[in-house]
Amino acid sequence: MIKQPPYLKKGDKIGIVSPAKKLTTDLSKAIGVLTHWGLEIIMAEHVYASHDQFAGTDEQRRKDLQNFLDDPEIKAVFASRGGYGTIRIIDELDFLKFQEQPKWVIGFSDITILLSHILAQTNTQSIHGQMPKTFEDGTAESLESLRKALFGEALTYSYDSEFENRQGSATGTLIGGNLTLLLAAEGSNSAFDYTDKILFIEDVGEHEYAIDRMMRALKRSGKLSKLKGLIVGAFNGYEIEELPFGQCPEQIIQEVVKDYDYPVCYNSPVGHINDNRAMIIGKSVQLITEQKKTSLKFL
Repeated sequence: MIKQPPYLKKGDKIGIVSPAKKLTTDLSKAIGVLTHWGLEIIMAEHVYASHDQFAGTDEQRRKDLQNFLDDPEIKAVFASRGGYGTIRIIDELDFLKFQEQPKWVIGFSDITILLSHILAQTNTQSIHGQMPKTFEDGTAESLESLRKALFGEALTYSYDSEFENRQGSATGTLIGGNLTLLLAAEGSNSAFDYTDKILFIEDVGEHEYAIDRMMRALKRSGKLSKLKGLIVGAFNGYEIEELPFGQCPEQIIQEVVKDYDYPVCYNSPVGHINDNRAMIIGKSVQLITEQKKTSLKFL
């Protein structure tokens, strides 16, 4: 049985930590939003630290995250931003106290490796959603979805797809995140189990051939054949090459999964976009796809 951390309530303390790239802006907007939600914010010692491109040394970042994972007064842990760096400290973290007292861990992008590790190693839910650095540009809908996820309110997404979906319906446990980090986790103890899951994927700044390669790697490993559904989020910021690849990311994914019969939806509001809606990893969801419409309900 997958464990669900206690939902937040007003007055709870939450921690903000920087496990990856260093911050180049302050977090005043995010602190204001979180305070408005009735939460007390505790900043990690090295949240604004700098060591090369990282938010402090590996040991400083590990220590900060470990402290928040262990502290029983901290009810949720936000990664301040992504970038790169969490994979450098993941194997040095101890989740023993976390397993005894689970709490919400929130982030996306590079933080995918932490979220997948938490489900793989502790069987605990986490949240793929806006981070304090991205609050500044986040839509009201994305921030409200995060608040609802944290406070245990009903969550359903309905949206139109520009790219044609594969129609169908499925119920299963939600997994996913940044495609590059999903591949980076493969072969390690941080990797998701894809069996009977509904997978969501997103990425940013990757060439079309790289997206093709990653999708085919997942297919060759047998992971894609085990799914019950696929949710395709934003694949943005990629450069068109001088020699055109010939397929956009959606066409690449459509071709790779053409042999399977589960529902596939596109243009989901998740990823490196302003409207990055909260996705509760490890939660049971119902996915219904029509030709151009999608509904995702958290059960």
